[in-house]
Amino acid sequence: MNSYLRGLRLERWPRSTAIFLGSAVYFYLHRDVLSSWSAATIFFRLVLAFLLTWAISTANYVVNEIVDAPFDAHHPVKRNRPYLQGRIRKGPFLLLGAGLAAAAFLAAKVFFSWPFFLSLLALLGAGFVYNIKPIRAKDIPFLDSISESANNPIRFLIGWFSFAPGNFFPPAAVLIAWWSFGNFLMTAKRLSEFRLLKGRAVDYRLSHKRYSKASLLLGMVASAAVFLLSFLDFAVRRNLRWLVYLSPLLLVYLYLFFYKTLGEQEIMEEPESLLQNPLIAALTGAILILLVLSFFFP
Repeated sequence: MNSYLRGLRLERWPRSTAIFLGSAVYFYLHRDVLSSWSAATIFFRLVLAFLLTWAISTANYVVNEIVDAPFDAHHPVKRNRPYLQGRIRKGPFLLLGAGLAAAAFLAAKVFFSWPFFLSLLALLGAGFVYNIKPIRAKDIPFLDSISESANNPIRFLIGWFSFAPGNFFPPAAVLIAWWSFGNFLMTAKRLSEFRLLKGRAVDYRLSHKRYSKASLLLGMVASAAVFLLSFLDFAVRRNLRWLVYLSPLLLVYLYLFFYKTLGEQEIMEEPESLLQNPLIAALTGAILILLVLSFFFP
């Protein structure tokens, strides 16, 4: 059973905490509705929304574990995944993933709105588009990072619709900013692979056939620019001066990701692992503290 648990990649639960941003932005923009929710209800809905998001993400990892096995064989770390090593049977593993997804959708239907349910469905669909033929966006240059980072705005919507009315949508600029920031990180991950896997990079990720170091760097710069412009557009339109004042910190933040991506001598496996860097972790904490302060001192 340990191999099946490893295949589910439960340790990637931090990615599902991205839904909290959607909930936080909803209450940040609509503070007047906060008093209509009890603390117990908010806690319950946040925890349940997180667990359902985690379940759907885990179901997507089941699919990825199976369809990516021929490519993972060329990766220095992923070659040790349990399905590739023959320690997982395909049928029971797929049933496990399907069971998780079915339970998540049932709970979503009972406790949340239709937009929440559809956002959860979009998260599962994004995993299929990314991993499974005939589309398999993972093999298409730049579309691979764009489709993978689509999980960011989808998770944002899950968090938003945990509390927002079904006909009430978040500002488009916020979704674009969060999507482009995710694309920045995913492009950085591919640049890390391209630099360090060299000739083996194509065997692991087919999109590397048409990548170059210059094109990936350009992709990072473009994503960073879209992120900053969208963020500032949102802040200025809403007259949120605290957020405008944050922009220099965000520039430093992006620079640190550039620096680490180009300087590391190991492949950047998962972007969240960058938080193990003390400077990045400290800057992340500082930005979060300033955002919390801006809530209490608008």
